[in-house]
Amino acid sequence: MQTDLSNIRNIGIMAHIDAGKTTVTERVLFYTGASHRIGEVDQGSTVMDWMPQEQERGITITAASTTCFWKGFRINVIDTPGHVDFTIEVERSLRVLDGAVAVFTAVEGVQPQSETVWRQADRYGVPRLAFINKMDRTGADFQAAVETIRQRLGANAVPYQIPVGAAESFRGVVDLVRMVQIDWPDGHNFVERPISEDLVAEAEIARELLVDAVGSEDEEVLSAYVETGTVSEDVLNRATRRLVIARKIIPVLCGAAFRNRGVQPLLDAVVNYLPSPLDMPAVQGGDPNNETRKVVRKASVEEPFCALAFKVMSDPFVGSLTYLRVYSGEIAVGQVALNPRTGKRERLQKLLQMHANKREEVQSAGAGTIVAVASLKNVGTGDTLCDQKAPIVLESMTVPEPVIWMAIEPKTKADEEKMVGALARLADEDPTFRVRFDKDSGQTIIAGMGELHLDIIRDRLDREFRVSCQVGRPQVAYRETIGREGVGTGAFHRMAGGKMQSAEVRVRLAPAERGAGTTVSETLSGGLIPRECVAAAVLGAREATDRGALAGFSMVDVVCQVQSGVYTEGESTDMAFRVAASMAVQDAAAKAEPVLLEPIMRVEISAPEEYTGAVLGDLSGRRGVVDRRESRGGMQVVEAEVPLAAMFGYATDLRSATQGRASFSMQFDKYAEVPVQVAQEVIRRYRGY
Repeated sequence: MQTDLSNIRNIGIMAHIDAGKTTVTERVLFYTGASHRIGEVDQGSTVMDWMPQEQERGITITAASTTCFWKGFRINVIDTPGHVDFTIEVERSLRVLDGAVAVFTAVEGVQPQSETVWRQADRYGVPRLAFINKMDRTGADFQAAVETIRQRLGANAVPYQIPVGAAESFRGVVDLVRMVQIDWPDGHNFVERPISEDLVAEAEIARELLVDAVGSEDEEVLSAYVETGTVSEDVLNRATRRLVIARKIIPVLCGAAFRNRGVQPLLDAVVNYLPSPLDMPAVQGGDPNNETRKVVRKASVEEPFCALAFKVMSDPFVGSLTYLRVYSGEIAVGQVALNPRTGKRERLQKLLQMHANKREEVQSAGAGTIVAVASLKNVGTGDTLCDQKAPIVLESMTVPEPVIWMAIEPKTKADEEKMVGALARLADEDPTFRVRFDKDSGQTIIAGMGELHLDIIRDRLDREFRVSCQVGRPQVAYRETIGREGVGTGAFHRMAGGKMQSAEVRVRLAPAERGAGTTVSETLSGGLIPRECVAAAVLGAREATDRGALAGFSMVDVVCQVQSGVYTEGESTDMAFRVAASMAVQDAAAKAEPVLLEPIMRVEISAPEEYTGAVLGDLSGRRGVVDRRESRGGMQVVEAEVPLAAMFGYATDLRSATQGRASFSMQFDKYAEVPVQVAQEVIRRYRGY
């Protein structure tokens, strides 16, 4: 039977690392009856962190999906990683979710990765709630945490609760909508009671601020307040739901998930305020048979079927699992769907409802649901599956470029073939993990988002695929760009197989804005050059931008235009044009003041006051630029921009300099020009002179 779409909530739990996402999720599963025990991150016993690497390290690596029920509502939950190295897991989860709960700590408030996941949610228009966790920690400050959401994220954060106590004295919350106090006297079961006398005045002021914030955005609340001087619970809830879906306010709740406090009211807020699939705009896509035509699908089982494959993963029992968000229509076991990217049909032989790494077979799945399909052959991350008679191509997702690489080789000849297959499967799973063969060195190169990312890949090769490998030292993924316009020519004249192959191509390069990427176009159309030669020239130019003129790194933020060419009847071939265009790009790049770029990381260090000087001095030695310093939770917090090349081994150095009392987090921020002296050293190292 098809579930009522209005009773479905597809939500993600997102936050900075160690803010308590998985702890919150484990309590959600326990209190909804989806699990019969509470798993703990530090014990490696959580339901959602099922990978051995997650259990050993106490972090979330892969986004895990499960389903639970609360007061008649079906909640599909995805617990996302907080570590920046696994940001693609957040990206693809938010692409298919209708709502999210952003978790912050009551001590630190908004942290660097909090900002990253917030921007990702903004990109996909995801309505959100905020949950201030760890109210039981020393230094917890609810209002300060709310203020960081307003200031750093620019969000209209509105408290819907205030805490009862803080740190060791935290015991409950005041619900400002219903004006009741909720306590957890035995650690699990909550008790509703009248608000404590010492909190009544604070609660009344907080409710006035809540009504004022909602009333300034909603006519119904404003009218009710003007007419009666008060606003009922029903009116406030309806208005809140409208404003959350419109992304005009962020309701803020609080609790201490580890102490089992605050989770049940959070579940109430999820079903009351976050959208169902019916509340979200109809999904739009393109017509694969007509590039200019847009196609719309409403969230209904009556519409033609369409779904987005947002995740592919290896499974030891069924080979591969493809996670789908079904946007419209309905599918059943045995049906055939079309993949417009490949033009191939896929038979859906087994549908699975996932509970982290456990699976439950289902016979059908309809609009609004998240389901996994076993053993699809030609479906990758971001692909659309749809009705063969009503094709549609849904928008995919943003995939960040890797910033670090290392060489990898098998320990034995027997491992060589296994390694190639294993790396290919891992690359299929993770779009941010890249594999290439370097012709110059004869090495296999793997690239990813950070040291931890590649370390997990190496560990998985060993454990899951039984491949023993040796890896080199991590290297920075530099990029190249140009400082000005450059025009280059390439001429290819060579005898091959007793026949002359000949072509000449002229190419223009121009700098683009930082972050714009590289575009390649041509103005040869309509001339005397055959279309296959034009296409080959464009391909050769695009391939050439993968190797810059300075040290062979990929070029970025460049506009490349293949302007003209010389075609000789009987001698010019598409291969000749491809090579000539590549030569022309290299010639133009050398004339266009090539510039070396390096990844810059945003680093946040939290250290005791007495070590601040040592921290700042060390950052200066690493070419770091300090952006902000502040006191937070009894610690000095320093935010800085530091080149990735200077951050290898930083964890060990920071522990040594602060006697193990400091911590840091790091995430990619941007590419920036390398200082001249440093650039010369990098070029010498990679050019071999």
